Amino acid sequence: MNIDLSAKRVIVTGGSRGIGLAIAKAFAAEGARVAICARSEQAVNEAGQVLAAQAQAVIARAVDVTDTAAVQAFVSEVVKAWGGVDVLVNNAGQGRGGNLDSLTPEAILEHANVLQMGHFRFVQAVVPHMREQRWGRIIEINALAGAIPTPDGIPSVINRASCIALSKTLGMSLPKDNILVNSLNMGWIDTGQWDRHYKEMGPGVSREEFDAMVMKVVPLGRYGKPEDVAGMALFLASEYASFISAASIDIAGGMGGQIAYFPQLKRDFAAMIKARNADRQ
Repeated sequence: MNIDLSAKRVIVTGGSRGIGLAIAKAFAAEGARVAICARSEQAVNEAGQVLAAQAQAVIARAVDVTDTAAVQAFVSEVVKAWGGVDVLVNNAGQGRGGNLDSLTPEAILEHANVLQMGHFRFVQAVVPHMREQRWGRIIEINALAGAIPTPDGIPSVINRASCIALSKTLGMSLPKDNILVNSLNMGWIDTGQWDRHYKEMGPGVSREEFDAMVMKVVPLGRYGKPEDVAGMALFLASEYASFISAASIDIAGGMGGQIAYFPQLKRDFAAMIKARNADRQ
């Protein structure tokens, strides 16, 4: 299978690190022109320099996805430079925890402004250009917790669910203009955050124990890699996926409903470690 993306003009939001950077690198390796944005000017500039070694052309800008005018200006810059935009990968946005007792409505709305509205702003900015050329691919990077709710992490659960719903409704309304929209829902993709989760466990836990606890809910038995996501993004942007729209695809190593058990599993594991440390004293 030869996925030819050499003529494509691609925007990847949140493209300075992790999944976004891996996707941007994958498109660059295929010879596409790649525009990335992120909040940190230093980080996005450094990522742009990395991409320049492979991509046909690169635009790297610091953009706040909660700023509608900034989003519109970034897309306009890409269109002016390259004559249009073919692929949007909506990747910007991070998870946020919290429950009924710890959250405020304002905190959930702040998260929604980055996720739901950030994704919406970029779609609204690129679609007129895709309609004009009658070709476009929009790939929404979401989370499995939005498709299968968990007992904790209310902001991530409800805002990711909204993003998946947005992807589905756009995936039904835009194909008449030959614009296809699909959602990729992440499971445990290792972009460095699991190192942080491990360190949060405190003393007395080996990394092997921690990883074994996490992997109990992942049938494939390993963390996903950003490259596991990038391959599917390339496929969805290609002509091989020309009859796929409004799909919700889990990139999760077989994990489905098991994700709902993870918060309790983590609490039980922490309690076990606490008891073990107490016995050693």
